[in-house]
Amino acid sequence: MKTRITELFGIEHPIIQGGMHYVGFAELASAVANAGGLGLITGLTQKTPELLAKEIARCRDMTDKPFGVNLTFLPTLTSVPYPEYIAAIVEGGIKIVETAGRSPQEHMPALKAAGIKVIHKCTSVRHSVKAQQIGCDAVSVDGFECGGHPGEDDMPNMILLPRAAEELKIPFVASGGMADARGLVAALAMGADGINMGTRFVATKEAPVHKNVKDAIVAATELDTRLVMRALRNTERVLINKGVEKLIEKERAKGAALKIEDIIEEVGGVYPKVMVEGQMDAGAWSCGMVVGLINDVPSVKELIDRIMNEADRLILERLAGLVGRPLGLAKSA
Repeated sequence: MKTRITELFGIEHPIIQGGMHYVGFAELASAVANAGGLGLITGLTQKTPELLAKEIARCRDMTDKPFGVNLTFLPTLTSVPYPEYIAAIVEGGIKIVETAGRSPQEHMPALKAAGIKVIHKCTSVRHSVKAQQIGCDAVSVDGFECGGHPGEDDMPNMILLPRAAEELKIPFVASGGMADARGLVAALAMGADGINMGTRFVATKEAPVHKNVKDAIVAATELDTRLVMRALRNTERVLINKGVEKLIEKERAKGAALKIEDIIEEVGGVYPKVMVEGQMDAGAWSCGMVVGLINDVPSVKELIDRIMNEADRLILERLAGLVGRPLGLAKSA
């Protein structure tokens, strides 16, 4: 399947593995790349630019296919040396960067000077248009269903994707609720050029996370995520657990007076406890509503091959059959 995204990034399939904290290591990024998708190392999971450089080198030993790095610009408790991280990306020969969070405008000159293609994650049409204006090569449009930060507009992909298609000239992928061929074909029908999957890739054999995390994703339903930190306008979709229940109780008690310090125990330093140690009740970790569609833990190649094969069947058999005429023949006026 060829789309503007496969052409832009030089990949075989229009499937991107989104950057995920304590998930996007070389093992997963290389597996996605080797299977024909675009794998991403999560830059800020590496605690220093030097460690990111080593992770990039480690990934190069695992694949000769294109892969990229995610760099997220979000409010943090400590200052992040972004120019040094970008230098490590450039020196590592990376040509694709997924940016997220705040606008990457400040860092675009350094990225573009190095010949890097930038895909920015956006949760609204207006932010997608702005990303296009500042020179981003593509956009990942994140609907309300997504794990992590869905923005504050609560706009689901059935509306958001067609609106993005109406406004954008650059290619974009659909993110949020994507797990299988049905999502891919639907996204293409609404104007997207591919899909970005996060939660679905966590439940794969190569994802370097604790077995408890994969088991929790498979066991969960579409009803098992919650939105937290809305009062801080830093909304995050997470999987429900005892730590999240405690967080929600604090939010109810504090109301509009909530401060990040009030919930730091439930949101700070959670990812190593969950992803590495398997402490599933440690606190809030990003997870999409798409858990309701995840029922197994395949290899990355098995997953991507399955999606692409089923997408072919959906398009060539079911959808073509519904219109009752050979593919490619338009209905006469």
